[in-house]
Amino acid sequence: MSAEWKEVVAEWQGETTFIGKNALGGSVQMGEIDGMPGIGPMELLLAGLAGCTGYDVAMILEKKRQPLQYLKVKVRGKRVDTYPMVYGQIEVEYLFWGEGLSEKAVEQAIQLSEEKYCSASVMLGKTAQITSTYRILSPGELVEADF
Repeated sequence: MSAEWKEVVAEWQGETTFIGKNALGGSVQMGEIDGMPGIGPMELLLAGLAGCTGYDVAMILEKKRQPLQYLKVKVRGKRVDTYPMVYGQIEVEYLFWGEGLSEKAVEQAIQLSEEKYCSASVMLGKTAQITSTYRILSPGELVEADF
């Protein structure tokens, strides 16, 4: 277990807006600034889950020498109606592009990430029911438009 602390700071920009920063200089806008929307704090949890599991799955497939060309992880969550209004349901959809990707390898990579390696998935799974699906697409195949 890593004993290293991770630190971030959120600086208030007025009204309901904050800028979150980490020690390495990365930043994220939470709330609107000059008409430019940011990502909400609870949305950041979903983005963290997408990035965490996506990283794991891509690395596992690389180690399995799978021909992954592109990966998109879409996550949506539904919060409960009572405070503190945590996520009660989370759906994860993995979109894989690559000619000759093995379904078995993809399924194993997702399972390993969700159950063993992705700390965001395990942590959010303590309060939310997380379900996942995946699609393997041909190189160049388009999917419905994202926002």
